[in-house]
Amino acid sequence: MDLQNKLARERMEPLRAAGQVALTLAVAAALTGCLATAPSMGENKGTVTGAAGGETAANKNSALEKCDETLGTLALEEHTNEPWYLELRNYQLGSTLPVLRLMIQQSNCFVIVERGRAMNNMMQERALQQSGEMRAGSNFGKGQMVSADYTMSPAIQFAAKTGGAAAGLLTGAFGGLGALAGGMSQNEASTTLLLIDNRSGVQISAAEGTARNFDFNVFGGAFGGLTAAGGGGYSSTPRGKVIVAAFADSYNQMVKALRNYKAQTVKGGLGTGGRLGVDGGSTPASKEIKKR
Repeated sequence: MDLQNKLARERMEPLRAAGQVALTLAVAAALTGCLATAPSMGENKGTVTGAAGGETAANKNSALEKCDETLGTLALEEHTNEPWYLELRNYQLGSTLPVLRLMIQQSNCFVIVERGRAMNNMMQERALQQSGEMRAGSNFGKGQMVSADYTMSPAIQFAAKTGGAAAGLLTGAFGGLGALAGGMSQNEASTTLLLIDNRSGVQISAAEGTARNFDFNVFGGAFGGLTAAGGGGYSSTPRGKVIVAAFADSYNQMVKALRNYKAQTVKGGLGTGGRLGVDGGSTPASKEIKKR
């Protein structure tokens, strides 16, 4: 009798294994189907959302700082030769300026003036006016462009992905299913913003910001092409979103500091030699040494 039971169990073992695999595949397909939904307009928003028109902001993130008084005109300069920018290109992430410009205008702290590629179009219109090709009343004469009081420069200090060893967390709960999970990784970014006064060259403000999120790579590479339709195909987007969130944090920190802004002063005036004199020097601080 025991022999018969043993033989029966051995016959059932392949069926049990096949059933477990079938269940695993069914759950995987179901989850992947949920993750691979069709695009929906207005969904999947990041940290910086909505729109700006003049001083009006629509559907902006409520966590973004806002100014009651506009502080001046601002141009943005992105250093495209820096290593951090080249790293962005490797991840197929474009310029940071469009999202920064949206965020800044929504805050109403600065009025953005164009000093980027669109300047070529602005100058082209003026050239057409001067050539006589424009209609009468086009009003592209001189003396209309607005100067930039300040320049803001963004930079990314680091943007990294860590982790990826969390696949085993699912093993205990789902048996064989956990072995197929690709795991979880953490995206981290640190950014800085520098604000320069264009007339004097003096740095007005500097701010640093950080952000992080978690990227769930559902079922890793176990399903090959199936992964691209599921969690794994979304792996590049969280990196971009966390960088934007870090810049938003940087900007919020800067706005908070500027609300309580007091200009730095140097006795005798900026750029006249400073307060660290040297013996025999000609600056006011150096001359004070001789009087001691």
